[in-house]
Amino acid sequence: MSAPIRVLLVDDHAVMRAGFRMILESSGDITVVGEASTGVQAVSAASALRPDVICMDVQMPDMDGLEATRRIVGDAAIGSAVVVVTTFDRDDYLFDALAAGASGFLLKNAGPEELISAVRVAAAGDALLAPGVTRRVIARFAAAPVPAASVPAVVPPQGERPIGDLTEREAEVLRLVAQAMSNAEIAQRLYIGEATVKTHVSNVLQKLGARDRVAAVVYAHRHGLA
Repeated sequence: MSAPIRVLLVDDHAVMRAGFRMILESSGDITVVGEASTGVQAVSAASALRPDVICMDVQMPDMDGLEATRRIVGDAAIGSAVVVVTTFDRDDYLFDALAAGASGFLLKNAGPEELISAVRVAAAGDALLAPGVTRRVIARFAAAPVPAASVPAVVPPQGERPIGDLTEREAEVLRLVAQAMSNAEIAQRLYIGEATVKTHVSNVLQKLGARDRVAAVVYAHRHGLA
């Protein structure tokens, strides 16, 4: 049996942290190893605990969650993935979170399974956005090239590779990724193993020069593949 996914909860409302803890630990493969109520505490706890995933609120005392995310992701010694979970459905929070290096963006009204899925995906080294959020990222960035400095975590590098570098199977996987499908859903659709899907996704990201799945989705829509 594999080790449970270790999670740090960061939110300035104790009731919200308690709710998240109950949801995540009900999954059976996730354990909450710590809590923090401010951005400063989050950075300190992340450094001390080095959790696999951090569920990060945005509006908090002392330091907001976006700056805390930037500091945590920027410290390679911590090695934690950050999923931003916020009440506020604001584009500036979404794009700033992605630029800070967040591996996911959820609203607090998301269902329990969405929260659990986001933690699992982030722990596996992938990025996850709800379909509605993905559409907003695409609407902003897919229509035309954007200077890399403005959204470094989202837009593929200027020297992105052509789609011809992908095999037929990799292109098929990319199309399904662009439909916001998880590795498990892609495996089921293509009748292949989930580990094989993960290998294909990794190859796609490397060949496209894309940092994560979000950048791959933008690439797919920009080039008419989705």
